[in-house]
Amino acid sequence: MALVLGLAALLWGVGHLLRLPVQARALMLGLLYVAVLSLQVVLPEGAELRRATGGSAAPWLLIGGAVALVLLYREGLRRLRARAAPPPAPETARQGPFRDVELERYARHIVLREIGGVGQKRLKEAKVLVIGAGGLGAPVLLYLAGAGVGTIGVIDDDTVSLSNLARQVIHTDARTGMPKVFSAERAMNDLNPEVTVKPYNRRLTPEIAEALVAEYDLVIDGSDNFDTRELVNRACVATGTPLLSGAIGQWEGQVSLFDPVRGAPCRACVFPERPAPGLVPSCAEGGVAGPLPGVIGTLLATEAVKEITQAGDGLAGRLLIYDALAAEMRSVKVRRDPACPVCGGV
Repeated sequence: MALVLGLAALLWGVGHLLRLPVQARALMLGLLYVAVLSLQVVLPEGAELRRATGGSAAPWLLIGGAVALVLLYREGLRRLRARAAPPPAPETARQGPFRDVELERYARHIVLREIGGVGQKRLKEAKVLVIGAGGLGAPVLLYLAGAGVGTIGVIDDDTVSLSNLARQVIHTDARTGMPKVFSAERAMNDLNPEVTVKPYNRRLTPEIAEALVAEYDLVIDGSDNFDTRELVNRACVATGTPLLSGAIGQWEGQVSLFDPVRGAPCRACVFPERPAPGLVPSCAEGGVAGPLPGVIGTLLATEAVKEITQAGDGLAGRLLIYDALAAEMRSVKVRRDPACPVCGGV
């Protein structure tokens, strides 16, 4: 037995000199123990090697049992101490409203006088619903995620096609055929895993519009048809939710903030009637310059950040019009219609 104990001490000493971790040295001793116990079981009584390693398995079994009891006792103490110790304070509580990674991510916002830490906290707590994950929705969603808007909902029932990719920069060729909301969700999570994305892979209908809009602080309409725009406007008026609306066609786009609760017009005040059939062709019919949705979508995202952080002057009561061919941008005043059938009673 002295031979085995000496060999065990030698292994431990060599491991210490080689600066092996305790777990590695313990593993070597465990292998030695198994080898010695195997010799006691396999070799016949009276064998020289068996006598040199103790002569019987009984003492080694007693030693192994004692070691096992000590280890179990230590593990039990460790668990008791862990249960008795107070829970660690959440990271956010130790470091204020933002964790270190968030402070680094949003540093350029936080140093802006008009946003600062207070404004960034408002972005983190905000809930924004985006209607459509197409041309306008693509830049809006990316910039909202990058800006740190805490909860971003996106509703769309379309799938990604090759004809989208020239202007809908949130999608990729590899995601052709995928529902747009899930493609957008993947892109936003890749850009900023700190935000929560809620994808709704369905068409916005009158049955769900008001309940869905009521869950959010701000709605951004990037839809491409008049039925959806009118539906979104009615739902926002009914719930008192501010509506940022954008529209594009060929080389021109426009942006405005509709908010009757604060005295601004709703969309129906400014556009009370639908245009005559054929007067305003869709993007599929009349085409659209690829970068144009990026310009208008970025304006929408900028106005959303301003609205949430209360920075600068917004577009309530104004319609911003961009003419890409003329490289010209102008703003016209719009007023609320007291007789508006949608918001007249607000």
